[in-house]
Amino acid sequence: MYKNLLLAFLLYATTTSAQKKVDLDRFSFNATFRTLPAIKLDSTYRTYNVEVEGTKAMRYFLRELNPEESVVLDGWKKLPQQGHLSVKVKLDDLLPEAVNVKERIQETKDKNGKVTAVKIFYCQEVTYSFAARAIVTDYKGAHISEHELANRNNKKIYRSPEFTIKEIATGYFMLNAVKVTNDLYRNCVNQSLNNLSEKISYNFGFGTATVRDFMWIIDSRKHPEYSAHRKAFLDFNNVIFSFDASTPIADAKAKLQPMIDYFEKIKRTYTSSSKHDRKIRYASFYNLAVLYYYLDDPQMMMKEASGLVLNDFDAKDGTVFERTALRLKNEFLTSNYNTRHFVIDTTLFRGPYESQDKAMR
Repeated sequence: MYKNLLLAFLLYATTTSAQKKVDLDRFSFNATFRTLPAIKLDSTYRTYNVEVEGTKAMRYFLRELNPEESVVLDGWKKLPQQGHLSVKVKLDDLLPEAVNVKERIQETKDKNGKVTAVKIFYCQEVTYSFAARAIVTDYKGAHISEHELANRNNKKIYRSPEFTIKEIATGYFMLNAVKVTNDLYRNCVNQSLNNLSEKISYNFGFGTATVRDFMWIIDSRKHPEYSAHRKAFLDFNNVIFSFDASTPIADAKAKLQPMIDYFEKIKRTYTSSSKHDRKIRYASFYNLAVLYYYLDDPQMMMKEASGLVLNDFDAKDGTVFERTALRLKNEFLTSNYNTRHFVIDTTLFRGPYESQDKAMR
């Protein structure tokens, strides 16, 4: 009888001691989802075409670039002409504005620091500018947006190779004007069109993003929830690892329901106002808020965020999550979508003047 009482007492003391302190550790994971458009358009618009216009002076340098191919609108189908959106790009001249010769002095010293030789190297610096802009309209002629891709105020500098003879450096740009101008123009055009692709994809596109995030998992081996906490995260990580931007949200939610149930149970089990219990509940509220974010459920995320605030343990995280849930909700309202996980098959899209048969070819 005495041994049984002693065993029970030791078990109670061990459990009580474990619950006095609990350590949480960050367990990281990667998640993938679609980015949604920042600007609301007619939901039937899913094709576009690109027109690029250069100046007469730059026409020679433009002909080898195929600039129309460089403009990409994520998740849309590009047509040669007559898309729902028309992107018109105007490329201006590349203009040299100042030419100077710079020198660099190289000294050779002995072990005592005495200068034993001096060499002077010369290079030519050419200050130049470039300008480009784009206008986006729809097939009905409505103005959608416009973008400054490059402007004359952003001065650029080209530096020639170095030479030991000043006269060679002085005449370098003049002797190599065609090649140097071609290289500089190509770089300016490519940079401008890449900039344009980023802007229109952000405003209207459906890209794919992969982010790294984390959950709070118990790291105290003696805690009674230690193993179950880790298993819940591992199960979550296995699901989220295979959950790409094209995976239907319902499939992932069904697989993650046991984890949701587990963290809900933790909130009902550890109910006191002690720091230990508030910290355990904090992990549950936090992890569920994160989980609902990647399940595209801003309403449930907001509920868990409010629980974090009321739980009064690192309540500021709850405030951050409330803002995040509201932002996600607004993204859905703006884009006319209620999820960031869906299949996109651009071969099925057709322009406003295309027949279905032609679009499927």
